[in-house]
Amino acid sequence: MGIVPLERALQLAADVDLDLVEVAPMARPPVCKLMDFGKFKYESALKAREARRNQQQTVIKEMKLRPKIDPHDYETKKGHVVRFLKAGDKVKVTIMFRGREQSRPELGFRLLRRLSEEISELGFVEASPKQDGRNMIMVLAPHRATKAAAVAAKPGREQREGDGAGTTPDAPADTTAE
Repeated sequence: MGIVPLERALQLAADVDLDLVEVAPMARPPVCKLMDFGKFKYESALKAREARRNQQQTVIKEMKLRPKIDPHDYETKKGHVVRFLKAGDKVKVTIMFRGREQSRPELGFRLLRRLSEEISELGFVEASPKQDGRNMIMVLAPHRATKAAAVAAKPGREQREGDGAGTTPDAPADTTAE
């Protein structure tokens, strides 16, 4: 409509039973729009809700190890890490040092490097191993193709769970294993 005095703009809005909404207050002159503001707020809330629904939640699972881990225990823990990565979750691998073990951090570093090499086809090292007090921490993330496959497989998993043939994926036992 061009540049219109404020009183005329308010009169135009009242005539068509709409609201006068200031869109760009910093512009010279300020830009206003005639619209149904209640409908605008409702539609923007719907869009925000839809965006939240489509947003992917990042899940970080944690696996705790010790530097002097038995080979069988290591394979079991590695199996859990593989399962988490296949499900599309990130994995935080923590090596806990006690007593004299703290003077040999290279044992933990070697163990984390070995684990990262063995699962390299499923995921990659997102955060390299670093010492944090008594613990050494490394974060593994799944490759993008693995994430896409896990997202595609999730509806099937929900269907199977409805039959009672398994535990829920967010059971507390899966989040931290020792």
